[in-house]
Amino acid sequence: MNRLFVAYKPSGIGSNSFLSRLKRKYNEKKAGFSGTLDPFAKGVLVIGLGSHTKLFRFLDKTPKTYRATLWLGAKSDTLDTEMIEEVALLEELPHAKVAEAVTSLEGELEYEPPIFSAKKINGQRAYDLARAGKEVVLNKIHSSIYEAKLLHYCHPFVTFEATVSEGTYIRSLGRIIAQKLGVAHGSLSALERLREGQFCYNGEASLDIRQCLNIPKNIYRGSQENLRYGRVLALEDLEIQEEGHYWLDNNESIAIIRIEAGEVKYELGRIEIC
Repeated sequence: MNRLFVAYKPSGIGSNSFLSRLKRKYNEKKAGFSGTLDPFAKGVLVIGLGSHTKLFRFLDKTPKTYRATLWLGAKSDTLDTEMIEEVALLEELPHAKVAEAVTSLEGELEYEPPIFSAKKINGQRAYDLARAGKEVVLNKIHSSIYEAKLLHYCHPFVTFEATVSEGTYIRSLGRIIAQKLGVAHGSLSALERLREGQFCYNGEASLDIRQCLNIPKNIYRGSQENLRYGRVLALEDLEIQEEGHYWLDNNESIAIIRIEAGEVKYELGRIEIC
C-alpha cells in the first residue's frame, strides 16, 4: 500500500508506538512519519505508507502551528506536567498584560531549548543526560515566530496559539511568556500540533502527493516511456533546465529529479499516485 495521509496522535503515547498501531490498522509493514511528537503532545503526524515514506523531505511541512496551555507558577524541569515539583499560588494578572506577553513573541527569537529535549551533547540526547541527573548546558537557538496569540486566560492557565518555524520548542515559549509576566516558573499542561505546513487532520484521508510537494513541477517533453521505466532523461527535453529539484508527472506516477552540472538525475523514480 502506497499512501500519504495525516493522522492524529493522542497524548500519552509516543510517535513510534502510535505508528505501530497504524501499521496494524492498515496491515502495512513499511511506514514512517515526519515530525516526531513526544508522548505529552498530541496532534497531527504526516504518515507515509509503502514507497511514500521516501517523500518526507520533499513535502511542504512548514510553518507549524501549535496550541498550548501554560500553567503559571508550576515548576518542572521538563517544562510540562511530567515532573511538577511545586506550584506557586499567584495573583491573577490583567488580561491585557497576558495578551501582550504572548504577542511579544512574534519575530526572530533567540532562546534556550529545554534540557529535556532530543538535542545531542557529545553524541548523547539531552533528555538522557537530564534524566540521569547530569548537568545539561545547551547553546541558544533561533526560531521565527510568525504569529502568537492569546486564546484564553483562566488564571493560572494561559492558552495560546503559535505559528512557528521548524525546530521551535513550544515548551520554551511557555517559559518565556511566564518570564515576561514576572513569574518565576511556568510549565505546559497541554500541547497540540494543529498544522504542519499545509497538513492538518482530515480523518486520515489519502492526500494527492502532487499537491503536497515543496519543489516546483517541471515538464518533460520526451517519451513518457522514459519516465515510466526510469530511463535516462535528456536535459534539453525539460522545460526548466536550471539546477535544482523538480517533480515530473506522467499521470500514473511522479518522479523527483535533480538537475546538477548539466545532468538529470533521479532522486525518486516512479512514485505511484493514490
